[in-house]
Amino acid sequence: MMTEIGRLLVVCGAGLLVLGGCLWALGRLGFRGLPGDIHYHSGNLHLYFPLASCLLLSLLLTVALWLWQWSARR
Repeated sequence: MMTEIGRLLVVCGAGLLVLGGCLWALGRLGFRGLPGDIHYHSGNLHLYFPLASCLLLSLLLTVALWLWQWSARR
């Protein structure tokens, strides 16, 4: 039981490391969001809502989880 939890934590940590590296690289390349993300600047108020990014991430996660379930059933 403990070895399975440890293995899961290591895999999750490695995944977060890869994701963090990708986000860091995208930021260094000048990526500031997708078209459709909401930017609002007024005086001292700066609002950013990543609408298109959230929709794309939701779609990608839905497909990934569907494929995972589909492969587990086979």
